[in-house]
Amino acid sequence: MADVPISYWEEWKRKLIHLSSLWMVFAVVLIPDRWVAAGLFAFMLIGTLVCEHAYACRWPVLAPLYGFFFRRMLRKEPKYGAWIVSGGSYVLMAALLVTVLYQPLAAGGALAVMLTGDAAAALVGRRFGRHKAPNNKSWEGVAAFLMVGYGVLALYLYLVGAPVVLYFAGAVAILPACAAELFEKQLRIDDNFSIPVIVGAGLQIALLLQ
Repeated sequence: MADVPISYWEEWKRKLIHLSSLWMVFAVVLIPDRWVAAGLFAFMLIGTLVCEHAYACRWPVLAPLYGFFFRRMLRKEPKYGAWIVSGGSYVLMAALLVTVLYQPLAAGGALAVMLTGDAAAALVGRRFGRHKAPNNKSWEGVAAFLMVGYGVLALYLYLVGAPVVLYFAGAVAILPACAAELFEKQLRIDDNFSIPVIVGAGLQIALLLQ
């Protein structure tokens, strides 16, 4: 599949969709039964994968509809018949996994970091990035990820009345999560997936040890 450059405005639209997924944080925390939340994410994941495949297969109705909303935001133009696994699919995979593996408090915080920190890194890096970091990224984007990601996590922990130990656990966990975002190419793991798994693990360990 060939790379398709996207404009800064299209990047903005991608990240607005990213931020609109913050409802997942509330779903994880507020739905009493984690398996209900997991089922919701699984259903949405399957639907997303089917719609993305429909676009690649040029299916009637679904393909034009998907293309109208998302074609210009795709970083890669798919081959005919391919299974597309977009950033949105990885977000849903991560939401499903952290909901199943971690306590709701940890899962919600992990998703909050990924959804806001990743968006900040992309937008700040493309607009203000002057100092090159590995993999054609910028240190300004790295700083934005750390500041926004942890700032939102701290706000989330405050709102849910989390114990103080989680603030420290989050500050530690966000560092390897940032590294996973920075070295996504070498790890070959989408950062929408790796970030919440790493942050959630740190918060979960802190919950178990307190």
